[in-house]
Amino acid sequence: MRGGEKCLEVLCRAFPQASLYTLIHRKGSTSPAIESMAIRTSPLQKVPGVFQYYRQLLPIMPAAAASWRLRDVDLVISLSHCVAKSVRVPAGVPHVCYCFTPMRYAWQGREAYLQSWSNRPIRRAAAGSLLNRLQAWDQATSARVSHFVAISETIRERIAGCYDRESTVVPPPVDAEFYHPAPTSTPREDFYLVVSALVPYKRVDQAIEACRRSGRRLVVIGAGPDRTRLEAAAGPATTFLGWQSDEVIRDHYRRCRALLFPGEEDFGIVPVEAMACGAPVIALGRGGAAETVTGECGLLYGEPTTEALALALDGWEAEGLPQDPEFARRRAETYALPVFRRRLLGLLADVATSKERHAGVPRPHLAAPVVGRRRRRDG
Repeated sequence: MRGGEKCLEVLCRAFPQASLYTLIHRKGSTSPAIESMAIRTSPLQKVPGVFQYYRQLLPIMPAAAASWRLRDVDLVISLSHCVAKSVRVPAGVPHVCYCFTPMRYAWQGREAYLQSWSNRPIRRAAAGSLLNRLQAWDQATSARVSHFVAISETIRERIAGCYDRESTVVPPPVDAEFYHPAPTSTPREDFYLVVSALVPYKRVDQAIEACRRSGRRLVVIGAGPDRTRLEAAAGPATTFLGWQSDEVIRDHYRRCRALLFPGEEDFGIVPVEAMACGAPVIALGRGGAAETVTGECGLLYGEPTTEALALALDGWEAEGLPQDPEFARRRAETYALPVFRRRLLGLLADVATSKERHAGVPRPHLAAPVVGRRRRRDG
């Protein structure tokens, strides 16, 4: 249940009779609202060990997505960061893609992916050729989408650059009812916090090193394949808690000196959750965090380096830890779940009843409001 699944959950509650298509699904791994759907997987579901190695199956994911056959549908909604938007829809059916990002490996993450093969030139060349084909495929299949919805201005710009398409921005939801300040005001404790998947592009290593150099206490919540390497580089003042429940994460948001967010995210729900709890946020001023975090909520710094983060921490502490927790809370509430639900479902209603044509996409055949109509969705 990460950010994408929380967006999906809203749609599952709105359209419980819909069918949900997904590449793979581990039963019981998501919320009851999602688990209760009619879930249809791809052939990848039958690959032995797929839940451990699915990332390595990227080259065949387009073929797996092509196995979906959608018939007798009113509206298709794809929540896509890789291949879901490529689904073929029946003629005359609108297809709204809620886009987390164009395929990362083929576009913005291309060089980082190829860098992992820097010492193996033959494999690097083969990987580059594969990414060229994936990029061409990703661009071509964008024509199957009638309406793009971006999770942030950052992604709106990527959609324009990669697909030459316009999009509407609807930021993902934050559960501001669950994430809120502690009932009783207490002083913040002397530790910084990272809440993140432990993978290289999150740059958790920069937070660890910046705190290690200065002896600052750091608590890291999250799991992932990079944990062993990160623990080896950490000093004694850094504590790894692994995966934790939402309740534990909320408790740490309420108590930490500040959340550190060194990654460049497409949106970044974690900083907004922290702000909803009144926590200061020290974040890289790029990507989604640059849109959500303001000076009243903490501090943005400019360069994605350990040195820049360390200087930001020194400066913020020297200035007396400036932050307005009440403003941060109000800021977070603008991304609350009811706001997301109202904006997204309103947009879907407009699309489903619109008679406007879209280049290359047949006219939607719907004439009645979407309420009560049966529809299916690509997850």
